[in-house]
Amino acid sequence: MAKLTFPRLLVACALAASTIAPLAQAERLKDLASIAGVRQNQLMGYGLVVGLDGSGDQTTQTPFTIQSVAAMLQQQGINLPQGSSLQLKNVAAVMVTTSLPAFAQPGQMLDVTVSSMGNAKSLRGGTLLMTPLKGADGQVYGMAQGNVLVGGVGAQAAGSSVTVNHLSVGRISGGATVERSVASSVGANDIIRLELNATDFATASRVVDAVNSRYGPGTAAALDGRVIQVRTPPGSDQRVAFLGQLESIEVNPARLAAKVIMNARTGSVVMNQSVTLETCAISHGNLSVTINTEPQVSQPPPLSGGTTVVTQTAQIDIKKEPGKVMLVKGGAALSDVVKALNAIGASPQDLLAILQAMKAAGSLRAELEII
Repeated sequence: MAKLTFPRLLVACALAASTIAPLAQAERLKDLASIAGVRQNQLMGYGLVVGLDGSGDQTTQTPFTIQSVAAMLQQQGINLPQGSSLQLKNVAAVMVTTSLPAFAQPGQMLDVTVSSMGNAKSLRGGTLLMTPLKGADGQVYGMAQGNVLVGGVGAQAAGSSVTVNHLSVGRISGGATVERSVASSVGANDIIRLELNATDFATASRVVDAVNSRYGPGTAAALDGRVIQVRTPPGSDQRVAFLGQLESIEVNPARLAAKVIMNARTGSVVMNQSVTLETCAISHGNLSVTINTEPQVSQPPPLSGGTTVVTQTAQIDIKKEPGKVMLVKGGAALSDVVKALNAIGASPQDLLAILQAMKAAGSLRAELEII
């Protein structure tokens, strides 16, 4: 029998999935679900970064930068002569993005990301001019301005250049001020809705049972496999305390459906739980792997009061011979198959083809996702 070694070409991040305990660990309700209406809102704005050391937009190729500078100067009461052509090297047109957190109030500071739109070489040392930040509804919710901080190193010598990190993207810590808050309807009619991160009817039922066992029958009711309606106290102060306790409730989520994810470029294989196979025979090129599962019986001594335990042990015979057939008997773990293919130097394409064939034949009892 060949000795298994760690793979060189393929990385199986969950090869030990067959040893996962059958019972899921308890998780906080905060990690399993979110409260409807408590969410972030994306903000975006168009602005100018000035004060660059000759690394700004090449205005002959980015006419929108010239138009933006001319419009800004006109707002400041400066009218350019007709037919004047600006040759700017210290200005860059940028997009400013950030997220408005839930319950944000006017005056709160936000971090913003500044990204070059044109062909500026670097935003290092630049200053973002006052930029309105708008939401999806077109309303202004914040104003951004400040010195742009760019990480990374850029060097050029003897006609060759070395660049580490992106010099055309920077951040401004606390560079935006919230100007308008978003109305929230959380707790309207003394009812909130919990939305599970993943739709699962069993988990929704367990959440309802956990909430009702703590706060009494009728407190929570499942609307479907994802949304759970919960009654809250009437006062805002009591509601906040209630939600804080609610998020700390521990629930044992149901095991998710078996799933195998494979990266076709790197050959990485990830399994979310123990995945077993039905009996099948596979022939692929010159690969030959035989996996047999044999029951191992562990019987306690007489009169010891113990119980007999039967476990399945996989025995793997690895070969690399043309024209052979890989025989996989029912009950074998997919992790064992992956380890066997890794040990004989199978390529990511080989593993991908085999997994797809096993899924098509009905042997792979899991959802196969190729990324």
